[in-house]
Amino acid sequence: MASRKKCLILGLTVFLWLGLYAQNENQNETCRLLRKFNLTGYVEAENHTVVIGGLFPVHYRTMPTSDSDEELESPMCEGFNFRGFRWMKTMLHTIKEINERKDILPEHTLGYQIFDNCFSTTKAMESALVFLTGQEEYKPNLRNSTGKYLVGIIGAGGSTMSIAVSRILGDYYIPQVGYASSSPILSDRIQFPNIFRTIPSDKFQSEAIVNLIRHFGWVWVGAIATDDDYGKHGVKSLRKKMELSNLCIAFSETIPKVYSNEKMQIAVNEVKKSTAKVIVLYATDIHLSPFVLEVVHHNITDRTWIASEAWITSALIAKPGYFPYFGGTIGFAIPRSVIPGLKEFLYDVHPSKDPNDILTIEFWQTAFNCTWPNSSVPYNVDHRVNMTGKEDRLYAMSDQLCTGEEKLEDLKNTYLDTSQLRITNNVKQAVYLIAYAMDLLSRAGITEDYRENVACPIIPDFESGKLWNYFRKIKFTTHDESKIETDLYGDIESAYYEILSWHMDNAGEVAFVKVGEYKFTPSKYELVLPTNSTLFWKTESYRLPESFCTKVCSPGTRRKNRPGQPLCCFDCIPCEDGYVSEKPGQRLCDPCGEDNWSNPQKNKCVPKLVEFLTYEEALGYALVILSIFGALVVLAVTVIYITHRHTPLAKANDQELSFLIQMSLVITVLSSMLFIGKPCNWTCVARQVTLALGFCLCLSSILGKTISLFFAYRISKSKTRLISMHPIFRKLIVLMCIVGEIGVCTAYLMLKPPKMVKNIEPQNVKIIFECNEGSIEFLCSIFAFDILLALLCFLTTFVARKLPDNYYEGKCITFGMLVFFIVWISFVPAYLSTKGKFKVAVEIFAILASSYGLGCLFLPKCFIILLRPKRNTDETVGGRVLAVDRSIQMTSTSVSSELNNNTVSTVLDEE
Repeated sequence: MASRKKCLILGLTVFLWLGLYAQNENQNETCRLLRKFNLTGYVEAENHTVVIGGLFPVHYRTMPTSDSDEELESPMCEGFNFRGFRWMKTMLHTIKEINERKDILPEHTLGYQIFDNCFSTTKAMESALVFLTGQEEYKPNLRNSTGKYLVGIIGAGGSTMSIAVSRILGDYYIPQVGYASSSPILSDRIQFPNIFRTIPSDKFQSEAIVNLIRHFGWVWVGAIATDDDYGKHGVKSLRKKMELSNLCIAFSETIPKVYSNEKMQIAVNEVKKSTAKVIVLYATDIHLSPFVLEVVHHNITDRTWIASEAWITSALIAKPGYFPYFGGTIGFAIPRSVIPGLKEFLYDVHPSKDPNDILTIEFWQTAFNCTWPNSSVPYNVDHRVNMTGKEDRLYAMSDQLCTGEEKLEDLKNTYLDTSQLRITNNVKQAVYLIAYAMDLLSRAGITEDYRENVACPIIPDFESGKLWNYFRKIKFTTHDESKIETDLYGDIESAYYEILSWHMDNAGEVAFVKVGEYKFTPSKYELVLPTNSTLFWKTESYRLPESFCTKVCSPGTRRKNRPGQPLCCFDCIPCEDGYVSEKPGQRLCDPCGEDNWSNPQKNKCVPKLVEFLTYEEALGYALVILSIFGALVVLAVTVIYITHRHTPLAKANDQELSFLIQMSLVITVLSSMLFIGKPCNWTCVARQVTLALGFCLCLSSILGKTISLFFAYRISKSKTRLISMHPIFRKLIVLMCIVGEIGVCTAYLMLKPPKMVKNIEPQNVKIIFECNEGSIEFLCSIFAFDILLALLCFLTTFVARKLPDNYYEGKCITFGMLVFFIVWISFVPAYLSTKGKFKVAVEIFAILASSYGLGCLFLPKCFIILLRPKRNTDETVGGRVLAVDRSIQMTSTSVSSELNNNTVSTVLDEE
């Protein structure tokens, strides 16, 4: 196993340094590196038990190298990074603090070996190999150049560098604690079993960004990321969580790590042409700098930027000159802390203390813009890219020499700024994480989960892999009383982000104003944004910006997605009738309840209109007048008949039946009023039964009259003797018809009576109060009996229509029957084609029309009684026909008169 690991390291070395060349000497092959490492840093291992490694980006990048074989050293670094230098110094300060404590590793002290990785993957891997080999060559022996055991590495800064270093250190089980490596891929214990972190994973930050976007109502957001593991995996996690929240990524572009004008212009142009006004930037401050220059060059001022923790507090970006373009930036930051004694430790730096301290000399020269005497270190090695894509390089040596009397108190740079100690605090916690794990190991404090399988090691003779078990579920309290607890995977189990907003303070500097917090645990999260928090928005109105592909649909409309486009690009279409959307941006319209309907704006459900034929409206009022008028007319006829009851015309053709017909017409006319007004159960029952019985009484009485006419007609045809028909038989006909109708109605009401219902049809804006007639079969049976009576009346009178009658009673009955049939035949299609109150009105009109038609049979008699009283005599009405005038036929009235007087009228046979 050990030989295989050595071969793997050898292969990696060959890949990184362009291979080995072979030289045969005395038939033995010897290998050496083509190039030697060029690393700078700090080492202190003497009189210490073990060594902790460290990797920090003290420079921004490596210098470009030529392809000449004469160049035997790896590239140097350029662009001094004050922030990275502070991180490095923080590790030194923390190790010094731990060694002075008596409660942690009381019998052991920690040494260190720290390198500058120049923010470069190549340099980070070179440093990792030096940690393993102990020299700037390829032989791994797990002891560094100090000869001490290496127990862990702090670093290597960004996620990409940590991943690269882990590929080497992971094979040798060297623990690696990241202080700024937040990529979610590092939580994969299979690929990266040796990485632990004091910074939360970006899976929490992505979720925090999505919740922030939702909080402000943004739905259409752009994303720009560094072309590395940090940016790619961060945006990938962001995209996934946004899709789960129904939010949309308007565009996703990458910023090249190695400047490419073509790729940079693509990203900038995407920002300019997109309708997204809010853009998430997942990038480190160093990689973001060229993009910021492009934004300034293109004068993009109408965007709101959401910053990741890697650059939200970066002094490299947060410059007053950039504020017109990035003012109002909001983002998440690692909690700020105050580290006791660090500020004094940072000030305790001077080139004169160690002439070989290259980093301190370069710091001094760069900070004070001078050249340290007898130093070959360039005072300001920088590397920029202008807007034309050409490189501007500066390797100038200042003409001004450093005196050593320069005062650090006069400087204003990131190194001495201890007001925003965030990643710096993570460095301190990373060192303490290793120290506490070592302390548990030294006390054999392994957890019960691993006690059975792991032997208790002894410092310093132990394998680094044995330290892994102590990093899991470790708990300790920091100097500021914060609780640090790792899970089984070595990640921070619970923490929080500060939400910062960029403001301009009174001194003209960019201020990071805390406006909220995002707290999270494995089981829940909490976004805290106080309502009175001060937020600055870089918009024309200084109000909350809007960011959408399509503006949020107003209430009353719903979203309809556009085929082939993201969910946030849609059309707004009005809700259908009966559906509403009360809130802006609804995807679906909500149906109203059965008693409600949508208003014209479709944004609120309102009670449906209640419809029934009321007495107050014109139609109902007119029908009531017609009903009362008809009843009064019939009553007037009744009064006439009663007043002139002893006259021959009133007594003719069964006076009792005439009164029954008049009474039934009053019933039918007034029953129409039961159809007006709000229906209720008793009216539903009463109106149909009353109408059916009224018509039955009327038609059966008329049938009694028509039978007399029928017999009179037969007499006139055959000239035979008229058989006497006693009036009681006509009344029995009426009684039998009424009893039969009552029986059917009783069965109807007992088995399936009518009842009031609310007719709520789909897509109907009204609630129609109407009667459910119950059994249609029974209802049809009731009125079918009335129709049968009407048909018999019509047939008998139609047969006798030519019977000479001075008073036209037979013709009037025929006319009434015709009106009755015409009305009810036309009623059926009209009734079926109408709804609501008009349906009821049609039925009332049919009742009144048919009643008025039946009432016409009394008009001729009333006319004679009132206006032609001279014709109301026995001679005119005719009780008998003279025997000598044998050719004259009897009139229907005389026949009826004879029958009513219980006499037998004799028609003489021809002799």
